[in-house]
Amino acid sequence: MNFVEELRWRGLLHDIMPGTEEELAKGMAAGYIGFDPTADSLHVGSLLQIFTLMRFQQAGHKPFALVGGATGMVGDPSGKSQERNLLSEDILNHNLEGIQSQLERFLDFDCGANSAEIVNNYDWFKSFTFLDFIRDVGKHITVNYMMAKDSVKKRLESEVGMSFTEFSYQLVQGYDFYYLWKHKNCVLQMGGSDQWGNIVTGTEFIRRKDGGQAFALTSPLIKKSDGTKFGKTEGGNVWLDAKKTSPYQFYQFWLNASDEDAANYIKIFTFLNLQEVKLLINKHKEAPHQRELQKALATDITERVHGVDALEMALKTTDFLFGNGSLDFLSSLDDEGVLAVFEGIPQFNISKTEFDNGYDVLTLMADKTSIFPSKGEAKKMIAGGGVSVNREKVQSPEKIFEVSDLINDKFLVAQKGKKNYFLIIVE
Repeated sequence: MNFVEELRWRGLLHDIMPGTEEELAKGMAAGYIGFDPTADSLHVGSLLQIFTLMRFQQAGHKPFALVGGATGMVGDPSGKSQERNLLSEDILNHNLEGIQSQLERFLDFDCGANSAEIVNNYDWFKSFTFLDFIRDVGKHITVNYMMAKDSVKKRLESEVGMSFTEFSYQLVQGYDFYYLWKHKNCVLQMGGSDQWGNIVTGTEFIRRKDGGQAFALTSPLIKKSDGTKFGKTEGGNVWLDAKKTSPYQFYQFWLNASDEDAANYIKIFTFLNLQEVKLLINKHKEAPHQRELQKALATDITERVHGVDALEMALKTTDFLFGNGSLDFLSSLDDEGVLAVFEGIPQFNISKTEFDNGYDVLTLMADKTSIFPSKGEAKKMIAGGGVSVNREKVQSPEKIFEVSDLINDKFLVAQKGKKNYFLIIVE
């Protein structure tokens, strides 16, 4: 596999330094991407770079994933309108552990010469004194060169300005590249297009300090077709950690992609080849209402990130909430599993002692919960056949629900119309 060609047809090549493709054609090369430890989990925005390292390894090269234990203490100004809060060492170490465990799920660390490696730049910066840094690094890159970078220019022209801490970031990142070039024979740094200035600073530092040659390559920043930020939902980031974003929510994120976005994402976020991608896109065009493209995308990436069992649960949850899945599915789950199915769906709590004598449906729907604003509204919708509890249409406003109706002795599933779900928890 030609790595650069692979990126090119997938639309993942933004900038590339002259000579990079020729260098990679010589044989196995080492390259790296840095990951920012601002949280204890990566999110879907990180997948592009994770997959870039995976493609790099599949092409026979050696990938390094750099986790920024040192740079996380400084803060990258690229693409930022203001300086972020600096992290404490304890939080940083916690975040680094989470990110490292996630990266280990994607890269192969035991495949011979091109086995992946994870490195932490804190390891080489922890004993680097300030005087050593400004003498051995600072003197090689001029202020004029640093100020010419777009990320620096924009911040200097803004009202908030830029601290010396952030201004020095590109030198710190530049030294990372130098260190890996010097000690790990790493000749290529990759990243998002907003990192081009920082990456090129590294290649320039290598040239000026040791007369060496290194290369750079970036991918475009992913945006949705409507112009909104990729990877964000109403609930915030879509995380790779199942505890932060459940596999069901993760699956739904990809399933809900627009046709235009799905045609783009299938190239970026799967490892299907060009022929397979074309077949899927053409099949989708023939019957777009069946959303074959979105289903293929969501299935492939959910399985890759969360595994087969989690994908199966996401599919069953989707079928239950949007298809004809039976209550048997819920009954087969423990309490935690049921709550995971209804994560993000309105929930109401009623004490079990209150429930001993049961409740009529109007009291349950309007007084004990706020599913309906009033009993009158609930009654009207029941008359129209628009209310279900535990998948059965409520036929009469006199209907009484008792302990025996509870799923797993704890839950009632209410529906207002077809798509509005509510979970009543009795404990």
